[in-house]
Amino acid sequence: MKLHIFNPEHDIALAANLSNYTAPHVGRQLRSELGFIPALWADDGDFVLVDDVPAAVEHIRHVRKYAADVLFVTLDDLTQFAGFTPGELIVCPWGWDRSLARQLKNAGIPDKLLPTDNHIETIRLLSNRSWAAKTLLPSLVQLSHKMVGKAVYYTSIDMLAQAIGRDFNCVLKAPWSSSGRGIRYIHSEENWQRNITWIKNVIARQEGIMCEPYYNKVKDFGMEFESDGTQVRYVGLSVFKTVNGAYTGSVVATEEAKLEMLTHFVSSDLLEWVKEEICNRLSSNFCRIYQGPFGIDMMIVRGQKEDDFMLHPCVELNLRRTMGHVALSFNATDEDPQRLMRIVYDGRYHLKISDTNENVINNSLI
Repeated sequence: MKLHIFNPEHDIALAANLSNYTAPHVGRQLRSELGFIPALWADDGDFVLVDDVPAAVEHIRHVRKYAADVLFVTLDDLTQFAGFTPGELIVCPWGWDRSLARQLKNAGIPDKLLPTDNHIETIRLLSNRSWAAKTLLPSLVQLSHKMVGKAVYYTSIDMLAQAIGRDFNCVLKAPWSSSGRGIRYIHSEENWQRNITWIKNVIARQEGIMCEPYYNKVKDFGMEFESDGTQVRYVGLSVFKTVNGAYTGSVVATEEAKLEMLTHFVSSDLLEWVKEEICNRLSSNFCRIYQGPFGIDMMIVRGQKEDDFMLHPCVELNLRRTMGHVALSFNATDEDPQRLMRIVYDGRYHLKISDTNENVINNSLI
């Protein structure tokens, strides 16, 4: 059996790196109101941790046909798991961080079911944007002249300012951040000056900052994977929409339909090379360190000519479950219409799955 936990505040908890961490209101509200969604990828008989069991039962009613037959539990119920062994129960959060591990331990989950402090620190270091930028991105870009991508980690504002010079067409990112937060687009001297305080704060709190060229993006997408401790397995494509870097929705469609959306711009061979290289490179030391789902965000960008497109194969590595994994859990078939999975806010957060009669390949939905 498994105990599933939706902790969407995970990325900012990694940045804080505190055992006793209180997430911002938005993160706490997301976790409270969408805590039921692990039922979409869980197995029958698994447990899902929620804040309010009756509320979770009501919320899941809207997606019941996609969900497993799970048992919702609260923190107060976790004392019943004190006698379980790792062979009997596996704890499966959205992502591991110090705050979640302490919360579960305080609620009664035994140490033998939780990762060690050293293991969590390793996950945190691998989740830093600089790790993928140094370790994975260069090898992927070398696969083809149709690839593009560069990201550099700076530990002082003076080093960053010297590197940028008078070229203000760049993107700055905090090493750890969540859903578009922690990103600034620098396009002028004035814009640089307005963000100096933010830049200094990021470097002070996270010991560095990422700088990337600004690319003329055409489409966001990602590849989703899973590590079982022995090898990395490719799970599927994620085609999604962002606004100012923040996630707004995912396409729910067959792999063939999603691939068609992308091969309008880049070849399927190019995508296959990237997938194989990621699986091969990460099925060694990385695989032994991290077990669980993860995703790599990518994008298609415009080249020097109007009809020339390039692939950025590693915008960031998300060492956790992603909304792309959630969309894949709906198991789309050829008979299903293309659908959109969105998180909608109307004072409360809702998971919405809506059919679209339009062909999302050729409209602005993605």
